[in-house]
Amino acid sequence: MGLSVVHGIVKSHEGAITVDSKPGKGTVFEVFLPMSRTEAASEALPSGPLPRGNERILFVDDEQPIAEMGKQMLERLGYHVTARTSSVDALESFRAQPQGFDLVITDYTMPNMTGAELSKELLRVRPDIPIILCTGFSEAFSKRNAGAMGIREHIMKPVVMHDLAQMVRKVL
Repeated sequence: MGLSVVHGIVKSHEGAITVDSKPGKGTVFEVFLPMSRTEAASEALPSGPLPRGNERILFVDDEQPIAEMGKQMLERLGYHVTARTSSVDALESFRAQPQGFDLVITDYTMPNMTGAELSKELLRVRPDIPIILCTGFSEAFSKRNAGAMGIREHIMKPVVMHDLAQMVRKVL
């Protein structure tokens, strides 16, 4: 996760982050979160099989481990996945074969071209392509903003497999 994502999560939980950096030695980040006074309620996970499919998905995230994890999760659900770690490379792949993908899932914050900018370009090539935008933390991002950009849905990071499976079936 990027530092801005961590900062947003910690801030939303009324926590704090301290930084101690020494040139030539390194940097230490400490995260402080308030302790809950009540016992956490356990959330029941939905039972039953996850929705599956066999469509072709373009998965874009500039962080290699996240791109690989997303690819593996979707492949376990039966999808055929092409992962890209560059929004520019993803756009080139899409332009080369616009009918070769049934869905695009892209990160929001990426260098060179954001997920929103990538989505705009993809929709110029193929206006009917469903797009899911993944966000780590963005106070400015909302479902209304997503709809205005032509994005069908958005999902918050870290992505939970059950939520991803449901979201993919919903937009397809």
